[in-house]
Amino acid sequence: MSEKVKLYDATKCTACRGCQLACKQWNTLPAKQTYNRGSYQNPPDLQSNTWMLIRFQEISNGNGGVKWIFRKDACMHCTDAACVKVCPSGALFYTKFGTVGLDAEKCIGCKECMSSCPFEVPRYDKETDKIAKCDMCFSRLDNDLIPACVKACPTGALQFGDKDEMLKIAYKRVDELGGTANVYGDKFVGGTHMIYVLPEKPGIYDRLPEKPAVPLTVIAWKDWLKPLSLLAAGGVIVGSFFHYLIHGPKDTSGGGDQASQGGGE
Repeated sequence: MSEKVKLYDATKCTACRGCQLACKQWNTLPAKQTYNRGSYQNPPDLQSNTWMLIRFQEISNGNGGVKWIFRKDACMHCTDAACVKVCPSGALFYTKFGTVGLDAEKCIGCKECMSSCPFEVPRYDKETDKIAKCDMCFSRLDNDLIPACVKACPTGALQFGDKDEMLKIAYKRVDELGGTANVYGDKFVGGTHMIYVLPEKPGIYDRLPEKPAVPLTVIAWKDWLKPLSLLAAGGVIVGSFFHYLIHGPKDTSGGGDQASQGGGE
């Protein structure tokens, strides 16, 4: 099964939020009361009932005015996913498409994934004591359908397909745009399965890390210390086995001593 990638071209996005609504509809995510905070962005952040969000920003246009920029925010589906590394129950896992799936029934609500994700994506639901996030519409992918958000996009800002093909499209688009346009997502955390074409440098965008990485503490424990601890545990088992072969089982009944004493009397 070839790796699949979702491509988001911010230069084609009108922030209609059709993708945001389609995500809620397909995943039957309930709405919650929100309040006007002086921005069209709604809700203010990702939530356990909002797995993807269009972020609105106003930045300087360089001529004394302002211009709007938009960004689709959701799980980036990292190839080297910190959330998968730290999940103790197997609730977070890699799918056959290379994306990161979530089995809510296995989730124990430990929140380890929340503290390790470089994109701050997973959200905790107090009512269910579970974590929630975008799973790239795995149920649709598994039935040869594209993600609901891609299906709903009216401008072609969202595309979905084989990884190599999507990357070619992304870099061709950046060449066409020139200037500060760039591809984001293919060079960090092993590469992500949601790729951006951004007209501005990554540092301009709200809540988008310039150089996302798996936390060093996660690497140290999962990639270095844990294998060593397993190796040490294996050594103890092997040593115990050889001790048994050489010395035999330990007799703790005391029967042998009593027999020898009885014979002497």
